[in-house]
Amino acid sequence: MTIRFGAVDVHYPPSGGGRAALVASREAEFTSVAEERTAWLDEVADYVPGRFYERELPALIALLDDVDPLEVLIVDGYVDLDPTGRPGLGWHVWNAGLAPAVIGVAKTAFRSATHAEPVLRGSSTKPLYVTAAGISPTDAAALVSAMSGTARIPEALRLVDRLARSLA
Repeated sequence: MTIRFGAVDVHYPPSGGGRAALVASREAEFTSVAEERTAWLDEVADYVPGRFYERELPALIALLDDVDPLEVLIVDGYVDLDPTGRPGLGWHVWNAGLAPAVIGVAKTAFRSATHAEPVLRGSSTKPLYVTAAGISPTDAAALVSAMSGTARIPEALRLVDRLARSLA
């Protein structure tokens, strides 16, 4: 069995709708991309603070509906929002069964997420904040640290962001 790793993101153009994107790899470092995919949703929920998952989850479900199974899925955001396990986007992705392990990579600190593992990459002094479900936070942080690219943001996350924002 080939283990597959995926990174996902969703972009919401000013004109409305949303485009979800996936990049998948057979290695945790994402040194090569085995698959790229996008899905368009004509309608998306409004952004509601603290309920971000209501906007993102339908797009990710549509995107991953007929994709070969992914063992690890990386999302832009938090898995859980505090040490007691208050669910964030990543938890909802994991709970929906989109992957057995979900890693959340957030670019900004969330006040109550004191449990997030800080990860410094490249020459940046500003950490990424890593949370996880189905994998230990320490292992998730090590995976994010080892992902390809020399910048603060791993190359796979930069690529999936560009893909979600693409017009094609």
